Amino acid sequence: MRASAIELFSLSSLLSLQNTGGRERGIGILFDGNNFERLMGGLFVTIRISLLSAALSLPLGILFGMLMTRRNPLTKALSRIYLDFIRIMPQLVLLFLVYFGTARAFALSLSGELSAVIVFVLWGTAELGDLVRGALVSIPRIQYESAAALGLTPLQTAFFIIIPQTVRRLIPLAINLVTRMVKTSSLVVLIGVVEVLKTGQQIIDANRFRYPTAALPIYGVIFLLYFLVCWPISLFAGCLEKRWRD
Repeated sequence: MRASAIELFSLSSLLSLQNTGGRERGIGILFDGNNFERLMGGLFVTIRISLLSAALSLPLGILFGMLMTRRNPLTKALSRIYLDFIRIMPQLVLLFLVYFGTARAFALSLSGELSAVIVFVLWGTAELGDLVRGALVSIPRIQYESAAALGLTPLQTAFFIIIPQTVRRLIPLAINLVTRMVKTSSLVVLIGVVEVLKTGQQIIDANRFRYPTAALPIYGVIFLLYFLVCWPISLFAGCLEKRWRD
């Protein structure tokens, strides 16, 4: 009975705060005009950039990972240089290099979104390629030898033995790479892309006099949106990894 009274008091206090003090505390900005719809539109831009980059990185990463397993010294050296360059260089520097540097040096008209996709594809290809390489080299050599002893061709060996095992190792890691892309996409605000973070900044700036404390609810909602996008993806990847490991 006492717990119910406390819960009722807490709920009534929250409603009173929203109704009477929302403007002063900045909460009302979320429901003022189309601000919430604008945030959702910015989230759509974030997801679009991330999914497009991941979709393009998938085939390129698989090809790059296969090249990294080749015994050709030149191929291995070039692959390692590319991988190390992408990993060492911060994504923000790559964004500036593509959007401000390369585009102007070669008189190219690149939008912020296209520049972001290019950088994320370069990054995703390197990361996914290394995952593919690790998945391929983790398969014992004896499986190749056993397949050859059974008379299987290299194509049959790859299709029936290697690829199924590689996919099981690769898919959870590739899904987690998507969440990393979603989180890293917040950097594109610095090259003018109007994604969810930029939209939030615009809403705060446009209402700084009416809602002087609007930053907390706006950035709180942005945090929640990122969480709602990334957490189910990470949970799904973990479930797949656990299921296939067992």
